[in-house]
Amino acid sequence: MRIQLWRNATLKLTINRINFLIDPMLGEKGSFGFFPWTEDRKMNPLVNLPFTKEDLTRELEAIDAVIVSHLHPDHWDEAAIRLLDKTIPLICPNEIASKIRSFGFSNVKEISNFLSFRGVKIHLTSGQHGTGEIGNKMGKVNGFVLNYLNNNIYITGDTIWCKEVQNTINKYHPKHIIVAGGAATFSFGNPVTMTSDDIKNIASFANESKIWITHLEAISPCKENRSYLIELLKSFNLEKQCRILKDGEKSYLINYRK
Repeated sequence: MRIQLWRNATLKLTINRINFLIDPMLGEKGSFGFFPWTEDRKMNPLVNLPFTKEDLTRELEAIDAVIVSHLHPDHWDEAAIRLLDKTIPLICPNEIASKIRSFGFSNVKEISNFLSFRGVKIHLTSGQHGTGEIGNKMGKVNGFVLNYLNNNIYITGDTIWCKEVQNTINKYHPKHIIVAGGAATFSFGNPVTMTSDDIKNIASFANESKIWITHLEAISPCKENRSYLIELLKSFNLEKQCRILKDGEKSYLINYRK
């Protein structure tokens, strides 16, 4: 099992030689503009993908299936709609399946609870994309647990630390947890993705899990960057349990060749 962070929440997970692309935001820097409910006018995404256009084409040709958690533009953008093969298996919660089909995708695999894809079991999970008014505006989001050979990888999706995340950890006991960090915050309300305190809580609660922190430095609502989190992890003595990848960086989750 391998992970490669492309940018923000966009990941390539390789499991049993299957390349899954998670939450594709594939547009160039600045391609979808500024976020609502914020006073800044930074054009998002803030950074380019760590590939040339030619490299990206080759990377996409190697993808076997796409998994989409929700339709916010930093997880599913116009470039993804344009660049992805319309016949590629596309796994998503059933609530957004019809919308994705409307973009011309013909091989949408809806998940309301569980499905199996070429031997990899995929479970749908829930979370809270913020609280109060901003949480209501952000809407419903999901995460996923991917299981292969009794090893579970939990992708929390865009959620804060909450009871739903705790329940998922208690149910699946994941070896690896991929969280959306950055403390994304709008002009009102509390953060809608995990803060450093949330990450400290999840690391303590799941003290036998490796935590991978994504969703950093690519969109303007995120307030906590890599250098800030690295220093905090050191102060919490969590630098061995928690890992922050650079854009484009690869790492093994589980090396079956050992």
